[in-house]
Amino acid sequence: MIEYKRNWFKFVVAFVVCLLVRLIPFRPPNIEPILATQMPFGKAYGKIAGFTFAFLSIVLLDLIVSKVGLWTWITACSYGLLGIWAGLYLKNKKNSAWNYATFAIMGTLAFDIVTGLSIGPLFYHQPFTQALVGQLPFTGMHLLGNVGFAIILSPALHRYVVANKKLENDSIINLVAPKRA
Repeated sequence: MIEYKRNWFKFVVAFVVCLLVRLIPFRPPNIEPILATQMPFGKAYGKIAGFTFAFLSIVLLDLIVSKVGLWTWITACSYGLLGIWAGLYLKNKKNSAWNYATFAIMGTLAFDIVTGLSIGPLFYHQPFTQALVGQLPFTGMHLLGNVGFAIILSPALHRYVVANKKLENDSIINLVAPKRA
């Protein structure tokens, strides 16, 4: 297994790109690249990086759009726990579309069960059957988006960003401010 040093430049760039994608107007709310980005970063940099990436992705978007509420913290913690799980699950697995897609299915179902079937019934007194019926199409689209991104985006991110030595902190610093001989 290749050891990767922590690299904040890559982390921040991926974070900002995900945030900008999530700010696209009229984008379906369950088609977004957080999980697909979180998986290769969690795999390479560990479960804490996976947690932090997702947790901050949720919280900062809600702050930017001024829609912070109870759901923010439930969703952020749930996505953060997916980051821990992704780091543990993918740690010793090959960088492959299959492994990312497998985790995307498990992670999406776990996330949607925890968030979609808990927030409405527990905090807004929504009947459980209504939450379940409403959750089914949402989860279907969420699975399509996350699995599609996992197959295409996750392996590419790992190969061209996470494992790319030219994008490491030292390389970027030397590009911006080269050392003088």
